[in-house]
Amino acid sequence: MTSRSLGEPSRSPFALPRGARGRMAGRFMLWANRQEEVLDLLDVPAGAEVLEVGYGPGGLIRLLTRTRARRICGVDPSAEMRDLASRPHSDAIDAGRIDLRLGTAADTGFPDAVFDRVVAVNNVAIWPDLDAGIAELHRVTRPGGRLLIACHGGTKPSFLTRSNALSEDKIDRIERALRGVFSEVSRHDLTSLTGFTAVR
Repeated sequence: MTSRSLGEPSRSPFALPRGARGRMAGRFMLWANRQEEVLDLLDVPAGAEVLEVGYGPGGLIRLLTRTRARRICGVDPSAEMRDLASRPHSDAIDAGRIDLRLGTAADTGFPDAVFDRVVAVNNVAIWPDLDAGIAELHRVTRPGGRLLIACHGGTKPSFLTRSNALSEDKIDRIERALRGVFSEVSRHDLTSLTGFTAVR
């Protein structure tokens, strides 16, 4: 599978983790990806409903549980990642505060305009269709809600981050796609991520 928009290959176990290699990839992602800056930029208000696209092993889900969000949802195409991300949260899942599903950026399965915050970190490069993904995330975001898309980059990237960073023309392609649908699009260069926030 390759993103038709960004041309990034996705044959590695990090793109669609499956089996033993996929579980190992998930544990590595959990160790390597520090997302505190993402949480700060997302600025989750009390009572918010939040959707993470591509939650992987659940690192950001764990951080979101420390906020005052009312409901934390996620979609990911990997059943292995759903199982891994769900393990620490059985009580919250049973209570309905956390809802982790199989799905994609272009097909979340959620109703229109239900989320105050939507976030995708380090997976936009492997979406099969950038425009379809952004259109779907616009659809599920409430008016006045915020989308955050972030990818490898930033002001002080590690060696691993630098090797996975998108070129500026691909970053520009993401920004143009966002501006075609959302308002108030802003670029943010974090320590190891380049991101965009956009308001519906």
